[in-house]
Order: sequence, then structure tokens, then C-alpha cells
Amino acid sequence: QVQLVESGGGLVPAGGSLRLACAVSGGGFSTYNTAWVRQTPGEEREFVSSISWSGGSTDYADSVKGRVTISRDDAKRTVYLQIDSLQPEDTGAYYCAAKILSIAGTYRDPHEYDHWGQGTQVTVTS
Repeated sequence: QVQLVESGGGLVPAGGSLRLACAVSGGGFSTYNTAWVRQTPGEEREFVSSISWSGGSTDYADSVKGRVTISRDDAKRTVYLQIDSLQPEDTGAYYCAAKILSIAGTYRDPHEYDHWGQGTQVTVTS
């Protein structure tokens, strides 16, 4: 059974940084394409970033490009999201997602992902 557990969220002032982590258990992590998606109350889930299971491809939403870095450590079965220069509009619940049984690639549509974590809250104060 695949499980994803996010951590690293918190309350930070604008301009600050956070590193989110997603620990994945179950199955063959090294073949999971993964992504970070965020959501604010009343809104649809919004793609933030994704990384292929090979680690060779990454993708970023225009709203975070240049401020966000996604990475993965297969030995630790963990995906990271480094967010710098946080802005109040970055506030939301951040979810980690995994797409299994697929070719290596990056996927922007949240519906592509099979497994989800419970999320970690990021709140940026102005």
C-alpha cells in the first residue's frame, strides 16, 4: 500500500523560505512520478511542481518558477519542495502526489496522480 506523508509546513513571514518533505512508503518509489499541488479553501487544487521518477525532468508552475526547487532522494524515499521568497499568495495546503505504473515524466494535471498525502499547511504572513 502506497502512503505519502508530508511535513515541513508552517507559519512564515513574506520573504522567508520553507522546505517541504514527502516521505513515501510502499511499492517501488524509484518508479513513481511525483508532484506537489496546493489548494486554498474554495479553490481547485493547483499544480506547483513535478519531477519524473528518473529525476531527469522537472516542471514548475509559472507562479512559482524561479522560487521553487523540487528534488527527490530515492535512498530516503522522499521528495522535497524548497520554496524561497515566500509570498502571501503561496498560502495553502500543500499536497504530495504520486503517479505509479507510468513512463518517466512530469504531469501537471492533478487528476493524473493515483496517490495523495494528507497535506501540510503553509501560511505566509505579510
